Amino acid sequence: MPEEKPEVKKEDKPTPADNLVQTQHSVTIGGREVKYTVTAGTMVVKEETTDREKEADGERPKAQVFFVAYTRDDVGDKSKRPITFSFNGGPGSSSVWLHLGTLGPRRVVLEFDGNLPRPPFQLVDNEFSILDQTDLVFIDPVSTGYSRPVEGQKPKEWHNFKKDIESVGDFIRLYTTRYGRWLSPKFLAGESYGTTRAAGLSGYLQERHGMYLNGLMLISAVLDFTTIDFYVNNDLPYVLFLPAYAATAWYHGALRVRKPLQKLLGEVEKFAQGEYAAALLKGDSLSKRERASVVEKLARYTGLSADFIERSNLRINDQHFFKELLRERGQTVGRLDSRFTGLDRLGVTQQPEYDPLLTNVLGPYTAAFYDYIRSELKFETDLPYEILSGFVHPWSYAEFENHFVHVGETLRSAMTYNPHLKVFVANGYYDLGTPYFATEYTFNHLGLHESLRGNVSMEYYEAGHMMYIHMPSLEALKRDLAEFIQNSK
Repeated sequence: MPEEKPEVKKEDKPTPADNLVQTQHSVTIGGREVKYTVTAGTMVVKEETTDREKEADGERPKAQVFFVAYTRDDVGDKSKRPITFSFNGGPGSSSVWLHLGTLGPRRVVLEFDGNLPRPPFQLVDNEFSILDQTDLVFIDPVSTGYSRPVEGQKPKEWHNFKKDIESVGDFIRLYTTRYGRWLSPKFLAGESYGTTRAAGLSGYLQERHGMYLNGLMLISAVLDFTTIDFYVNNDLPYVLFLPAYAATAWYHGALRVRKPLQKLLGEVEKFAQGEYAAALLKGDSLSKRERASVVEKLARYTGLSADFIERSNLRINDQHFFKELLRERGQTVGRLDSRFTGLDRLGVTQQPEYDPLLTNVLGPYTAAFYDYIRSELKFETDLPYEILSGFVHPWSYAEFENHFVHVGETLRSAMTYNPHLKVFVANGYYDLGTPYFATEYTFNHLGLHESLRGNVSMEYYEAGHMMYIHMPSLEALKRDLAEFIQNSK
C-alpha cells in the first residue's frame, strides 16, 4: 500500500513575517554630504478580524508590501524632519520611476533629453534628490514590485480603486506607527494615477486614521477622468488636449508660423476656451462660416490638415493625433512625452504601435533596479520585480459606476477640513497623457473656498509626463519641490 502522507494542518503553515534589511550610505546634494540609512523589504499588512480563534492577535495577514525607506542619519528630533510617502501610478506601476528618476539618492542615467542610452545602463548618485529636505518611503502597491498577497489571498481583491487606497493608507499608518513618525511633517508624492491615489489618500488617512498631511506633490496629475477620457458624448478632452497638441506640433516644426512657445500657448488656450469650446457645444447647429473658422484655426494650431479635421468632425482624438501629426515623415509621436517619435510597421493604422517614452525608460530602469536592490541594498529575492504589472487588470472602479472617476471632491474636503494642507502640481508641456490644460481645468473646478486657493501651486516644464528624465527639468523640479516642502512643513 502507498505510504500515507501526514496531513498538513492549517495552523502548521508558516505565519508571514516581515523581511527587512538595513544598509548605510551617503550622497552629495547641493555640495553637502548627506548620510542616510536605507530600510528595504516587505512588511506584512493585516486586517482586523473578530475570529480570534483563528487569529490570536485579532488580525489576519493579508499582504506583504514591499518598500524602500531612506532616513537621514544626522537628525536628532524626528518631529522636525519631514517624511514623504511616494508611489507611481498605472494602475499597475511600481514606485521605481519616482524612486530612481527624481526623488531618491540614486538616479538612472539616460541621454540628456531622456532618450535611450546604449546598453549596458548606469545608476549614479542623484545630486537632485530631495533627501536633503525629507525622508522618503517608496511604496509598491499589491501586485506591483515585490508586493504580493499572502498565501490564500486572492490578488483580485486588491485590484480596485477603493481597496488600493485603503491598503496603501493602512501601510502608511503602520509604517508611521512602527518608526515613530506621527509627529513629523508628512507629505505624499504621486505620479499619474499615483496622483489619483494621493488625492484619495488625503481623505482616507484623515478620516480613517486621523492623519493630517502637510502637503501633496502631484507629478502629472489626473484627478478627474472626465478631462482625459475620449468618448462620443464627452467633448471636454478635445478642448483640454488642444494646447498640448499645439506644443507638440511646435516642438516638431509642424506649424507654418513660428513664435515663442509661451505666446503660442496663450493664443491656443484662449481659442480653446472660447471659440472652439463654443463650437463643440453647438454641435450640428454650428453655421458653415463658424465651422470654417474653427477648422482653419485648428489646422493652424495643430499642424494637421483641414481635410483631416473636417473628417474628424472638429474632434481630434489623442490616438489619431499621435499617428497623424508626422505621418508624412513615417513617424508617430509619444503619448507620455510627445518630444519622442516612434516608427510603426505600417503608416495607415489609426493608432501607434507603442509609446516611445516607455521604450526609452523601461530597459534602463529595470536593469538599474535589479542591480541596485541586491548589490547595494542587500535585499534578495527571486521574485520578478513587477515594474509595470498587467496582472492588476481589469481594474475595478465600481464606486464610480455610470460616471467618470473623480477624486477632486475628496481633495477639496481634505483641504477644507485641514486648511494647512498644500498642493504642488508639476506639469509637462509635452505630456499627452495628463495634459497641463486638463489639470488646470480640474483645479479651477475643485470648488475650493477662495481662502484656500492659494494653497495650490503649479509649475511647468519643457518635457513630458516624466519631466525629470529631461535634465534641465529635473534640476528645476528639485528646486520647486524643495521650496514647496520648506513652505509647507
